[in-house]
Amino acid sequence: MTVETSVESIDPGPDTAPVRHEVAVLALPGTIAFELGLPHRLLGSAVDEDERPLYRVRVATLDGGPVRTSAGFSVMPEHDGSVLERAQTVVVPGIYGGTAMTEGRVPDELRDALQAAATHARVLSICTGAFVLASAGLLNGRPATTHWMHAPAFRRLFPAVALDADVLFVDDGDVLTSAGNAAGIDLMLHLVRRDHGSEVATRVARRNVVAPWREGGQSQFVERPVPEPGDFGTAETRAWAAERLSEPLTLADLAAHARMSVRTFTRRFRDETGISPLRWLAAQRIALARQLLESTDSSVDRVAAAAGFRTPASLRQHLRAAIGVSPLAYRRTFRGGGVTVPSPVLGTTSGPRLVR
Repeated sequence: MTVETSVESIDPGPDTAPVRHEVAVLALPGTIAFELGLPHRLLGSAVDEDERPLYRVRVATLDGGPVRTSAGFSVMPEHDGSVLERAQTVVVPGIYGGTAMTEGRVPDELRDALQAAATHARVLSICTGAFVLASAGLLNGRPATTHWMHAPAFRRLFPAVALDADVLFVDDGDVLTSAGNAAGIDLMLHLVRRDHGSEVATRVARRNVVAPWREGGQSQFVERPVPEPGDFGTAETRAWAAERLSEPLTLADLAAHARMSVRTFTRRFRDETGISPLRWLAAQRIALARQLLESTDSSVDRVAAAAGFRTPASLRQHLRAAIGVSPLAYRRTFRGGGVTVPSPVLGTTSGPRLVR
């Protein structure tokens, strides 16, 4: 099934607002309160250059009544399940408890509503919301993720789902899933980047004081040991390297800046970020190249040099491996309007997908 997930746009005149992408957030009994607010906080703060909202986010329950959250208080949404019929994106936040997590089933009304929505909208889950999507039959035969603590139960209940519990989120085109709370933030930013490009996503991240990009394929198992006195880890070196992406940085350069041996630096870097230093460096360069392709008219040669790729051919190779398109094709995509682009980490030829 192919679902059109691009953000609609028109050529706005001076008094005409752009058509906003309709997002429905489905609050279920036991919903995780923090995750319930993520779509509104992140998608709702995405604006164009004229500060006009790009998404309209509405929270709903199937019957329009209140639901009790996992935090011990209830929420009273302003909408009922009818908003799913008009939504272009449906978000299912995580839940705590319920038959989806214990028996792998949901009420028929919920299953039917989600299946109907999936025929015209992309569907997202945060954390244990994946149990709901799987119970509704939306993940059968597809890659997905959820919080690693719940992976054994998920695999037992849904053997037909290709679960990868060692990634932050999975983008399978019209169905996207994420791991725990913070990974939901990463997924929301990925969605904005996929719809509107890096500049808009970075503005959203800056407004919310969060990291603009963590790789979807980054491991959930990230150790963050308490630093010893006087030990500032690799954060300072990462900031230093991010300001020098055009330079031919090597692993030895990074280790020397951090005043560590290469072996110690590599181990510490992986403990703190979940990925190797060179993989992180390549991801930063790809992100910078994407931003330059979107926001400037610089030639591919200049973009390659500014992002630290030795040749335009190297940029083309890395960009195609990352998102499945050439630099010029990527630029045409964003210059031509809001069109879905393959994922920013591990692209495929069959569609956007973030798996390892």
